[in-house]
Order: sequence, then C-alpha cells, then structure tokens
Amino acid sequence: MASNRIEIELPAELRDQLQQVADALGIPTVSEAAVLAVAEWVAKRRSELDDRDPDQRYFINEALDELTQRKEPK
Repeated sequence: MASNRIEIELPAELRDQLQQVADALGIPTVSEAAVLAVAEWVAKRRSELDDRDPDQRYFINEALDELTQRKEPK
C-alpha cells in the first residue's frame, strides 16, 4: 500500500483484540486490520459531521433528499 505512514503505539490489550479480529476475519496482518479500523472510524465520524452540517453532505445524500421531497404528497 503506497500511502502516508503513521506510527502509533497501541496498548497490548487493544493490539491483542485487533489481532483476534484480524484472525477471525482472515485479515493477514494487524497493520491491515488497523487501516480498516481507521477507515471505518473515519467514515462513521464523517457521517456524524454530515448530519451536523447539511451543507457538507455528499451529493448522493442531496439527491436522495430531492427524491424524497418529490415523493411527499403536497
């Protein structure tokens, strides 16, 4: 994976839990599992931010809002 490198020190318990999840899901390395975990965390936080500021929503959400408004009876 060609990207920016970030080094973090995990508590042993968190690293062990990450390893267990990686093993259970067939993810080859803890590093790959950590990247997936960060990606999921960012996606969830992004969704929360979008909910707070409607101007920052993705265009798909805006299109869905338009469709919903068209379907609502007047």
